[in-house]
Amino acid sequence: MNPRNENDRKGLPMTRIVAIQMTLALLTAFASGCAGPHGSTHAENAPNPVAIRSGGFQGISGTFSIVAVDPNTGVCGAAVASKYPAVGKVVPFVRAGVGAFCTQHWHNPDWGEPALDKLAEGQLPERVLATLLRDDTQRDKRQLAIIDMSGRAAHRHPSQADPSGIWWGGASGRYYACQGNTLTGQDVVFAMARAYEATKGSLADRLMAALVAGDRAGGDHRGRLAAGMRVAKKGVEGHWLELDVDKSDDAVNELAQKYAALEHEAKGATAAKP
Repeated sequence: MNPRNENDRKGLPMTRIVAIQMTLALLTAFASGCAGPHGSTHAENAPNPVAIRSGGFQGISGTFSIVAVDPNTGVCGAAVASKYPAVGKVVPFVRAGVGAFCTQHWHNPDWGEPALDKLAEGQLPERVLATLLRDDTQRDKRQLAIIDMSGRAAHRHPSQADPSGIWWGGASGRYYACQGNTLTGQDVVFAMARAYEATKGSLADRLMAALVAGDRAGGDHRGRLAAGMRVAKKGVEGHWLELDVDKSDDAVNELAQKYAALEHEAKGATAAKP
């Protein structure tokens, strides 16, 4: 039996994302402590991000994520949550003026920058994924998502997910794509999609709302260890916003608390700290 299903969010409503816009108000409440303490971020126990990116490390990250762009503002981003430690340092990749990419399940962080390079060259998202997978001996274990600044998105799911996968799949819409594996069920990605579409605010606000919605719909059936968000903006070098919880008992809630308490231009007015 899975203990997390038994103890999940007692006392918190699981409405079918009716008025999901309330999520941002909840994020503000988290910052004031109403959600209760969830422990600290133990980055010192997480994998070394430099070693991961430069050493060709490949691991198994059962996870759920979202990639999205706002063509009007030139902002792109990605958010992710998982039982995998420091998941924000191995799954999401974003680049200003280019788009966003996620590599998960049997993830390969070495693909992150090359995938964005190919997008920057003008290749279509579908072609980028095909190129990455063409000579990959583990292609049937990969779950990938990619989106360019025009909002063209593609995701690819594993055909041979590990037995712990239980459910994997995705949902996409206007300027975004949600995907996940090792999930409690299909409600996770569909809740993310509804939350992203219904939430008012900045792209970062909507990413955070989608991650909270996916977590509340069940998320990764193994637990809530880590979460992360990356946002890039045209004219700003590197990540405009980078936020992580590398190890926690309730990572998405902790990330939401950090986000709600944050003073940053990436946040919309509705998510501002009171």
